[in-house]
Amino acid sequence: MIDFLLAPLEYHFMLRALVGAVLVGVMCPLVGAYVVTRNLAFIGDALAHAVLPGMVLGFMVGISPTIAAVPTGITVAMLVRVISRRAGLSADTTIGILFAATFALGLMMLSMSSTITIDVEDLLMGQILGISPASIYVSLAITGVVILGLFVFHHWLLFTSFDPVGSQVIGRRTHVVDYVLLILLALVIVVGIQAAGVILVMAMLVIPAATAYLLVGRFASIMMTAAALGTAASVTGLYLSFHFNLPAGPAMTLVATGIFLLVAAFRRKVFN
Repeated sequence: MIDFLLAPLEYHFMLRALVGAVLVGVMCPLVGAYVVTRNLAFIGDALAHAVLPGMVLGFMVGISPTIAAVPTGITVAMLVRVISRRAGLSADTTIGILFAATFALGLMMLSMSSTITIDVEDLLMGQILGISPASIYVSLAITGVVILGLFVFHHWLLFTSFDPVGSQVIGRRTHVVDYVLLILLALVIVVGIQAAGVILVMAMLVIPAATAYLLVGRFASIMMTAAALGTAASVTGLYLSFHFNLPAGPAMTLVATGIFLLVAAFRRKVFN
């Protein structure tokens, strides 16, 4: 058992991957608690695809794709709110339009550049084992910004999530809070994609938070439980991928899904 735990740590790429897995496992579920509460899972999926133009642009100009994708993700997230309000469209409709348009733009940019080669499979499943030290530092910085934002705006986010009408009645600017949440969501997705791909980002945003909802009642406890579950799933999946030669992103996703199914089955048995 000790060899199972310590053997991967002899490799520098595994140490970096472990840090990346912990960051994704903590950060995504913290924001994911709000995503599940507000039924924003679709926008998370859309943003995960919409940052492709920024990543391609980063490759084209020779800077980190993570850094280049940050303004793209934030811009798309804010456009969802602006267009849905001004055009009178539902959020789902606006998300669908922007998701299709930005992803198509990214693919067009990719096809027009003969110097860039991005494997779509890497985009979907990620390459956490190949994460660079520079990317780790960028991810740490963004994680700090996200956690600080959640701490500062927690009460506003909580109030507008559970009682949006009441927050408007007392004069809270709900649209500002919505922008803050969308920006934080975009930052989380950018880090998650760079570390582990689109599949794991969606899994870590939704599954640990949904599992935590089955276990605890208070929202703060849901956030902490979701972060703990996300970290456990990410690290366990990473170790399984190393020892059994499995792709890391899908392994983490399946571990998180397995935990959810066990909790759901146990909860149903207990309450029935």
